Amino acid sequence: MEKLSNPQKTIEIIQKYHFNFQKKFGQNFLIDSHVLEKIIAGAGVTKDDFVLEIGPGIGTMTQYLAEAAREVYAVEIDKNLLPILAETLSPYDNVTVINEDILKLDLNKVAEEKNQGRPIKVVANLPYYITTPIIMGLFENHVPLDNLTVMVQKEVADRMKVGPGTKDYGALSLAVQYYAKPYIVANVPCNCFMPRPNVDSAVIRLTRHEKPPVEVGDEQLMFKLIRAAFNQRRKTLVNAVTNCGELDFSKEQVQKALETVGLSPTVRGEALYLDQFAKLTDALL
Repeated sequence: MEKLSNPQKTIEIIQKYHFNFQKKFGQNFLIDSHVLEKIIAGAGVTKDDFVLEIGPGIGTMTQYLAEAAREVYAVEIDKNLLPILAETLSPYDNVTVINEDILKLDLNKVAEEKNQGRPIKVVANLPYYITTPIIMGLFENHVPLDNLTVMVQKEVADRMKVGPGTKDYGALSLAVQYYAKPYIVANVPCNCFMPRPNVDSAVIRLTRHEKPPVEVGDEQLMFKLIRAAFNQRRKTLVNAVTNCGELDFSKEQVQKALETVGLSPTVRGEALYLDQFAKLTDALL
């Protein structure tokens, strides 16, 4: 079968099945072979790899993954795409398509059954509205990952790799950098998709740290502090933490902890590095 990265082939398949794009699923199909090749190379997919693909769509990237990997497990939420995938992936015997919501799937179990618990590679063209829950779900549930290579909105990719002092710096930046090393593989203009989205995208590879770059006594507490700091980023850290319903610290406790780690009582969360949040967490334990 001719590759779906040919826009004419994509149009032909969509028309054949009278497929309607679902806005609720954020469906935009890639139609650029150069970008697809960059994704496969960026993820470092080899014949030894079991690859989890999130949101195969009509199978455009799945075709490339099937040729590069040992096995591909593609999770698609839209049941209307199943008959299309059955056709477009029919030449490949190393692909399994599952009709499921990725947020409800036990990926630790998948990795155990399909890859004997060894680290898997995840590749995805993620709908923008669900990017953060999917990425954080994979990391926080400690799914055994080698790397996660995802197409996301360009500004989200930028947010994942910045440090303090920029407007893009936030809870997502810190969470991603705690779990992984971010690297932008490619910037992707909106004309590489059908239908064309309103924003440009980027492919970012998140290579899982063997162990986090900072040590902290309570990982969950640290992320509660980080979320509190950025939910009210214009407030001082003391006020942001004491106003947070998730946390139960007095102003005095937070001020004392800040003093212990050598930070000003008027500091804002957006000024802190990851290691400073770790030290603050330990001072509050």
